[in-house]
Amino acid sequence: MVYRSMLASVDSFSGHNGDRGEAYYARPNEGSALGGVVLIHHMPGWDEYCIEATRKLAHHGFLAIDPNLYFRNGPGGPDDQAARARAEGGVSDDQVIGDVKGCMDFLRAQPQSNGKVAVMGFCSGGRHTWLAACRLPRVDAAVDCWGGSVIVDDPGQLNPKRPVAPIDLTEQMTAPLLGLFGNDDKNPSPDHVNRTEEVLKRLGKTYTFHRYDGAGHGFFAWSRPGYRQAQAMDGWDKVLAFLHQHLD
Repeated sequence: MVYRSMLASVDSFSGHNGDRGEAYYARPNEGSALGGVVLIHHMPGWDEYCIEATRKLAHHGFLAIDPNLYFRNGPGGPDDQAARARAEGGVSDDQVIGDVKGCMDFLRAQPQSNGKVAVMGFCSGGRHTWLAACRLPRVDAAVDCWGGSVIVDDPGQLNPKRPVAPIDLTEQMTAPLLGLFGNDDKNPSPDHVNRTEEVLKRLGKTYTFHRYDGAGHGFFAWSRPGYRQAQAMDGWDKVLAFLHQHLD
C-alpha cells in the first residue's frame, strides 16, 4: 500500500547527551500502527537525496526520520555544516549512536507508531547502521546500503572518534540485516563483503545480502555519476519488502 498524502517537517529531537537536534520527519497523512525508520545520511550530509529518500519511505507507509548528524557543526546550512564536519574528521561514533537512539525514541512516541523501528543508512550511514544494530536495544531491522569501513584492515584507521571496527561488534547484533552492495565498489569492496558475510554466517546472524554487477558506490543516488537506474529500482524494491516484513 502507498500513501500519496503525507506530512513532512523539520522537527526537533533529543540526541546524544540531551542535545537538541534537527531532523526531517515525513509520515503518511493517514493510517495507524505504522513502523518507523531512522534514515542515517551519508558523509556528504543532510542533502536533497537523503531528504527525498525519507519521503519515499513515508510514501510506502513508514514513519521516517532523517537526523542532521552535523547540526552541532556551527551556523549556516547543511552543506556548510557537512564541510566543517568532514574537515574535523567526521563525528564520533558515540555521538551518532546517541542521535540515532534519540530519533528511535522520537518515532516510538508518535501516535501513529506501532512501536517497531528500523535503522537504515547509506555509505557512512551504512556503517553507522551496523553500529546501531549492535549497540542499541530494540532495533527491529537494519538496512546497510554499501556501508564502508565495517571491516578495518589497517588499525591506524581507528581513532578516538571511531575506536572499534563495526565488524568486531557483530556478535551483539540481534536485528535481521539487509545489505546492498555494488560489485564495482572499492569500500566496501567485494572482498570486504565476502569477509563480512563470513562473520555473519559464523555467528549465526539473520541476514540477506544482494550484490549488483555494473554498480559501484552510491548507486541509488540519482544526482551522481554512479547512479544505476535498474539496480537502484531493484534495490529499493528489496528494501521496502524487507522493511514491511519486519515492521508491519
